[in-house]
Amino acid sequence: MTTDTALEAAVQRLGERWTGELARPGGSSFVCSPAGLWLALTAVAAGARTETAAELRALLGVAGREAAAAMTEAARDWGRTEALNVATRVWNSVPLHEEYERSLPDVGFGPVDVAEADAWVRERTSGLIERLPLSLGGDIALALVNVLALEAFWELPFDMARTRDVPFTDATGTSLPVATMHASVRPGDVWTTSGAHVVELRCRAEPGGPAPARVRFVLGEPGEGAAGVLPLAWASEGSRAPLDAGAVTFSLPRFTMRTKIRIMDQLPALGVRRATDSGAADFSGLSPVPLHISEAVQEAVVKIAEKGVEAAAVTVVTTRAAAPRPRAVRHIAFDRPFGVVVLDGSSDVPLFAGWQADVPECEA
Repeated sequence: MTTDTALEAAVQRLGERWTGELARPGGSSFVCSPAGLWLALTAVAAGARTETAAELRALLGVAGREAAAAMTEAARDWGRTEALNVATRVWNSVPLHEEYERSLPDVGFGPVDVAEADAWVRERTSGLIERLPLSLGGDIALALVNVLALEAFWELPFDMARTRDVPFTDATGTSLPVATMHASVRPGDVWTTSGAHVVELRCRAEPGGPAPARVRFVLGEPGEGAAGVLPLAWASEGSRAPLDAGAVTFSLPRFTMRTKIRIMDQLPALGVRRATDSGAADFSGLSPVPLHISEAVQEAVVKIAEKGVEAAAVTVVTTRAAAPRPRAVRHIAFDRPFGVVVLDGSSDVPLFAGWQADVPECEA
């Protein structure tokens, strides 16, 4: 089974809008999981009704009663290989409607327990993320946590003997040497679109199974930012032009990106306002207690090295019954700022998307 094209398009639109908002502060690196955010918000949207459901449907493509089935199907589809772990868990301190719990058969439910939640995150991400990316206060009515965790090996690994220091020029114009991998790539796995070069690396399939992921690296025109470059990773095939070359080599830094994002800061720009308003939110399909989204946070990490890719994202959406507290609004050489997008193995759903603007760092 492959992801429905309408759902795929919805996650792509969310990814384009969200990465555009994340790029606004001015050029710093970030990594996020559009698919993880879609899954978490869609699970909450399954309990939305009336205008709140309409607002979330405009962003997610689904909301209300149909959202639970869409979320369940997508999670099962994306997690069909052992390389990608997809899991969602709810910790709640208020009663939930039995119909809501039944509509999400793959989601576990239980009383709020911070230690248990941290241990669950650590286990599901194989230690890439140690704990929840936010504190669960005593007034939390519900915390919905989604995890995406990927460990996959390249179909054609890089030769470690060819890795050497090469200058990388960051968004400010500063150049520093970084460990850089070198390889050849099949001409069919390189193309241009809207002036950007895209290099796709395939991950090794499991015996008798599908490929768990494909990773695309996107190098835009000099000076172009994440908002214009990252969505080109999932641009339609009709917009791509093959590279006029008999052979292609490329160099790529070995790097680790890790970001914690307070998604509440971007939700208004994404069209989500009623759902966060204690006086307007309608999650009556979720709980008999009036709830509103009080916080949304994601921590994501992507590690690229000679053997393969590791990536994880933990997305937390919390609700409260009380009024929200006030919030403060606050060759091809990848040797300059570039994007990295990890796609589902058989569709163009952006599981992870990152923008490397700073000099890359690599965790041991």
